[in-house]
Amino acid sequence: MSNHQVLNNADHRDLRVLLEPSAERGDAVMGTLVTPIEFRRVQAEYPIVFRKNQEDDSFTALALFGFENGENLFLRDGNWDARYRPLSLAIQPFLIGRTQNGEGVGQVHIDMDHPRVSKNGEGTRVFDEDGGTTPFLEDIAGMLGELDQGHRDSAGFFDALKRHDLLEPFTLEVPLSDGSKHSLVGFHIVNESKLQSLDGDALADLHGSGHLMPVFMALASLSHFSDLVERKDAKVRNG
Repeated sequence: MSNHQVLNNADHRDLRVLLEPSAERGDAVMGTLVTPIEFRRVQAEYPIVFRKNQEDDSFTALALFGFENGENLFLRDGNWDARYRPLSLAIQPFLIGRTQNGEGVGQVHIDMDHPRVSKNGEGTRVFDEDGGTTPFLEDIAGMLGELDQGHRDSAGFFDALKRHDLLEPFTLEVPLSDGSKHSLVGFHIVNESKLQSLDGDALADLHGSGHLMPVFMALASLSHFSDLVERKDAKVRNG
């Protein structure tokens, strides 16, 4: 359940948010949605994979944190063991709200039922004692704006991937030191061979529309699968 409200300094003057990462606060996830606008930052820490919607053949991109539902291998002892948290997680419990037709300026909303909303007076203030905007809220507003723009720009990026047939189904076998094996299935990745074989016109199309760099960032991110496997193996060894 959720309880979305338009954020304002009258109803939410004393609102506080719990920032420390934890499974109980929504961080126990295998991955999270990312947009091409943040691929450069995401690829420095996580593999970027693509998930296909079987109903309409559309794609979304995800930063991968683990190999099974509810597994976040970057969540350790109340800390996030990476330098960058993708925007879709970093902004919680806030979100952008719009009118039904999607037009107009977005408003900052908050899910009052989200586990990050403090119930006991602890946490970081959203508004100061005079009702003014805190630096924390200013940061959140900036991230919400970037995420909103990223979602709006994503359609053209995914159209370009499909137009140049740059995604391929992907399966990864994960053998662990205890003899067990995990399989990662159901995702797509950038097809390096097809990317290398693109002609000048195709490359010019991708570059001119600003999509070439995110494609390369998604491809570069795949080197982090080895790190993810090491994290999984360490988790198994340590129980």
